[in-house]
Amino acid sequence: MTTASDHPRPTLSVADAIIIIVGVVIGAGIFRTPSLVAASSSSVAEALLFWLGGGVVSLIGALCYAELTTAYPHSGGEYHFMTRAFGPTPGFLFAWARITVIQTGSIAMLAFIIGDYLADILPLGAYSSSHYAALSIVILTVVNTLGIRQGKWMQQILMAALVLGLLFVVAVGLSLGAASAPPPPSASAPLPRFASLGQGMIFVLLTYGGWNEAAYLSAEVRNVRGNMVKVLLGSIAAITAVYLAVNWVLLQGLGLGGVAQSKAVAADLMRVGLGENGARFISLLIAVAVISTMNATIITGARSSYALGQDFAMFGMLGRWRMRSGTPRNALLVQGAIALLLILLGTGSRGGFETMVEYTSPVFWFFVLLVGCSLFVLRRREPATTRPFRVPLYPVTPLLFCAACGFMLYSSLAYVGRGTFFGVAVLLAGLLLLQRAKTSFQVRSAAKGDDE
Repeated sequence: MTTASDHPRPTLSVADAIIIIVGVVIGAGIFRTPSLVAASSSSVAEALLFWLGGGVVSLIGALCYAELTTAYPHSGGEYHFMTRAFGPTPGFLFAWARITVIQTGSIAMLAFIIGDYLADILPLGAYSSSHYAALSIVILTVVNTLGIRQGKWMQQILMAALVLGLLFVVAVGLSLGAASAPPPPSASAPLPRFASLGQGMIFVLLTYGGWNEAAYLSAEVRNVRGNMVKVLLGSIAAITAVYLAVNWVLLQGLGLGGVAQSKAVAADLMRVGLGENGARFISLLIAVAVISTMNATIITGARSSYALGQDFAMFGMLGRWRMRSGTPRNALLVQGAIALLLILLGTGSRGGFETMVEYTSPVFWFFVLLVGCSLFVLRRREPATTRPFRVPLYPVTPLLFCAACGFMLYSSLAYVGRGTFFGVAVLLAGLLLLQRAKTSFQVRSAAKGDDE
């Protein structure tokens, strides 16, 4: 029989949860993708509309998640929704994919970015990037095993540094005024207009990715049924405002063509305004942004592993909650170990970051699509469940969300090509454990029923 101390407690305020989610989303992407979006745009106004459109799509998804998280608050988040809607098979495969592919791959991806920047400042040999990447995983995992307060405080410090730095970039951009930048380069074989618009949205939605991590905090948010909507909508509003502001000053300072042609758009803006010292400052800011994202990803990632251990006896060690620290310590340690193995995988490939992108993207969008579908299933199967928040314009809103997820799944498969096979192979390896896992799920479910 489990006791109250074995479960997460509601210790996060609305502001705490928003800071964690904003930290997950606003990371290295905003310093990489503006040039790619600008290259797909025909004007400054259209480029800004891309970013506004990404906020709208994310808002639609947040509305769907708001219903699910307020009706079924659980530290397992998406895993819990899928298990409830479709049974243990897809739920188990998702939890398996999350701990072996999605979340751990994202952590390794971010660690490689940190490693690349630190290796430029202080090289440690041929594998400098991998050394720094592994060290960052170890340090942030240890900090979070000490307790949710320590992890929360680190996130607040990192987010404060990131926001101040972004405000500085905005101030420098405003001081430059409108740029007389070169026009966008003319391509010898331009994409059809529809394909160009689709390509722009791919990069925008990738940059917005991560807001769904709020689902894993739902069991730790105070007054979750009243506050979870505030967490989701507040974080999306804050992220959209930041993205619009940053892109506006980049486009004002460098012009559409200058942004489109830049390989490091924020560094180029700072170089124009403040010289090389400004470029070095922005490089440090990018490292802070990535650390912030990585720390928040570690916090939320271990929660689904904890839920897996709660439901499947064969993974029972992951389902232990450490009361003193307020964290799933075993889940954090296992997650860190798998991420370190992925660092080895990335080190043995041509590019660590690119390998992790290919490894994670298609599997991630497949399961987010299933989460969207679970809303329809749970509405039909459990009509009597109390829903403090209902998706407006149902079923149109969740249908739009599912369509966006399907588009991203297709786009990720088209982008990664053969690179996705390894991630899919790891996912399918979970099928070998599935029958045994189903048996342990039934045993654990029966035990829970006896406890009740």
